[in-house]
Amino acid sequence: MAEDENNKEDGEGENNGPEGFQDGIDGGAGAFRLIDLPIEDELRESYLTYAMSVIVSRALPDVRDGLKPSQRRILVAMNDLNLGPGSKRVKCAKISGDTSGNYHPHGESVIYPTLVRMAQEWNMRSLLIDKQGNFGSIAGLPPAAMRYTEARLSAVAASMLDDLKLDTVDFIRRMTKLATNRPCFRAVIPTCLSTAAA
Repeated sequence: MAEDENNKEDGEGENNGPEGFQDGIDGGAGAFRLIDLPIEDELRESYLTYAMSVIVSRALPDVRDGLKPSQRRILVAMNDLNLGPGSKRVKCAKISGDTSGNYHPHGESVIYPTLVRMAQEWNMRSLLIDKQGNFGSIAGLPPAAMRYTEARLSAVAASMLDDLKLDTVDFIRRMTKLATNRPCFRAVIPTCLSTAAA
């Protein structure tokens, strides 16, 4: 009995953490701590933070070059493959694979629709992709599979990529040591307007 009281005096078995904290399941010194919060407040704050992060970093075109990150990565991958306006077109499956492997680890199925959109004249006033094959229609018909379509950079896209080798924009390390992600391109034309910020 006396021994139990001594243990209580030493604080054993009690919650000695900061106010609002509770000891973890095992109660040991290295246990995680739980914080009592209204779930509505936590969900609201966490969701809004995540949603804004997605909108700013993925969904909105950058006003500097009028491109979304996914579009920019496709153009960089095509530039790496030397797919300029004067080169031979290659299969979109190759472009999608290189983009996914080097810059955009979210699967080819996500990349190909973005590539297709940059080649559709009813979606973009200034096309960034010079296409060959079935890239869908304004009536809503889907494009052919990526193994059947071919593409290369348009003259507009090539002009945006001309001076990358001269370090005209900052480089950010991403995924691999060899691959870099450009936060924006040098805008030689008002791309944000000419592409309708697709």
